[in-house]
Order: sequence, then C-alpha cells, then structure tokens
Amino acid sequence: MKIAVDTNVLIRAVVRDEPAQAKAATKVLTKAELIAVALPCLCEFAWVLRKVYGFTPADVATAIRALLAAANVEVNRPAVEAGLSVLEAGGDFADGAIAYEGNWLGGETFVSFDKKAVTLLKAAGQSARLL
Repeated sequence: MKIAVDTNVLIRAVVRDEPAQAKAATKVLTKAELIAVALPCLCEFAWVLRKVYGFTPADVATAIRALLAAANVEVNRPAVEAGLSVLEAGGDFADGAIAYEGNWLGGETFVSFDKKAVTLLKAAGQSARLL
C-alpha cells in the first residue's frame, strides 16, 4: 500500500504514548510500500515534538533524519533539509521550510515579524527582511 501519512501517525510511532495507536502506526509504516510525507506534516511533527513533548531541537532533527533514512519515505528533500538547517541553527523547522518553498515558488525575500527567523536565514545567506 502507498500511503500519505498524517502527523498523528508519525507522532504515535515516535512518542509511543498511546500503545494501541503506536502499534497500529508502526505496523502501517513498516508495511507501506511508500510513505508520502507532506511538508506541512513535517512542520506539524517538529512543532508537536518540541512544544507538546519537550523534545530538544537536536532530538527533533534526529527523528526527522531517521524518517528520511527509511527507504520507503518520499518527501521534498531540499525543503526538509532547509527546515533542518534552520532548526539545527536554533530556529524553527517550519521557518526554513517556508522560506525554501517560498523561494521555489518565486519569492525573492522571506519577510516575517519573527526576528530570530530573519536573523538565522540572513546568516545562512538568504534574503530575509524583518517587518
């Protein structure tokens, strides 16, 4: 079966706080021929792990990289790597992914009220502007 996975399935497989759901999540992920993970799913995944479960940025990055290492997982790898780059620099995964995708869609400058995001993106050589 080829599946498009929801955030809650990934969370259950990683956190394992609901045993029955964790078992079902692990089973479907293990048996899937292909696991399509949309970028918004990974943004939610990173946010939930950090804000709800208290994972460190390094632990979130490790969880995402483990997912990427699975042979049956398909993601927008450049966007995910951009998100990981910002996450590992001390920012939010979503900011890096949003900036990447916005650029890919034709945006030349990332604009935000988030000072930290703008600072990290500028430090990485990207065009970013604080509003």
